[in-house]
Amino acid sequence: MPKGTHQKFKLYRLAQIMLENTDDEHYITMPEIMDGLGRYEITADRKSIYTDLRDLEALGIEVEGEPVGNRYHYHVVNRPFELPELKLLVDAIQSSRFITERKSNALIRKLERLVSRYDAQKLQRQVYVSGRIKTMNESIYYIVDTIHNAISENRKIRFQYFQWNVKKEMELRHGGVWYHISPWGLSWDNENYYLIGFDSGAGRIKHYRVDKMLRIRISEEEREGKEHFEKLDMADYSKKSFGMFGGEEQTVRLLVDDSLAGVIIDRFGKDVMLIPAEEGRFTVNVEVHVSGQFLGWIFSLGEKVRILSPDGVAEQMRREAERLIAQYGR
Repeated sequence: MPKGTHQKFKLYRLAQIMLENTDDEHYITMPEIMDGLGRYEITADRKSIYTDLRDLEALGIEVEGEPVGNRYHYHVVNRPFELPELKLLVDAIQSSRFITERKSNALIRKLERLVSRYDAQKLQRQVYVSGRIKTMNESIYYIVDTIHNAISENRKIRFQYFQWNVKKEMELRHGGVWYHISPWGLSWDNENYYLIGFDSGAGRIKHYRVDKMLRIRISEEEREGKEHFEKLDMADYSKKSFGMFGGEEQTVRLLVDDSLAGVIIDRFGKDVMLIPAEEGRFTVNVEVHVSGQFLGWIFSLGEKVRILSPDGVAEQMRREAERLIAQYGR
């Protein structure tokens, strides 16, 4: 049999054919494998292909042959990711506000390469989710990468921060001043990505929306604020900050209707103590950053939740209620 012009790519093309065209439900025969190689101008006899299929295992590609009638059918088994796992990843990417639409689609196309063309179609059907608002900052990949590099190198970062104005234009905050922050972690909260770092000038921990950061660069200065972060639980910090809005951290005692036990546990975790009170209600002490977002969350739960203490937080709630009555009153 005359040799094809691209014989040196034989094993690579064989792997490509098997990965693209087979899965647990789709098989190909030996003649179909030979035809597939022929389209790449590669010739091979059955005996050499049997050997090559075994050699694919050295590349982590396990091929199984099953007798069907008078011939064998071949398919790839034990891929690194199962289809349900990839569907979860696709959903996470698609629903992530901090990843732009273009980057989302590019990532999903890369995930499709991990499955056969048949399963790739099932992943594509997962993509179309309406009403999802995505960030417009195309540089977010590189911002996150720079933050991780700065953390591993124990360096501060410099960046500018922006907000959108009424003309839908990027507007640098504080006249374009450069923020000089010690990065200590990243948090994914309420579908947004946040940098959690130490502001040496203010002497306290702050957080910043990653998709609002511009022109980030690693500083030559070493990070500061280690003593603050050694005693900080990042997940706990996010849990206490409603919508990642700042505010004074306080222990707030709530009186809650029993029907909202799940809401409290979902927000504050199973370790929170629910203490039975009057019939059909319980009290709970929660550690929160008291902000307008927290008060708004309490408002959203209506008459089924009441702030018992501290008095100052209850007073803030009363003032907020009065403000709303004045704003919407006739």
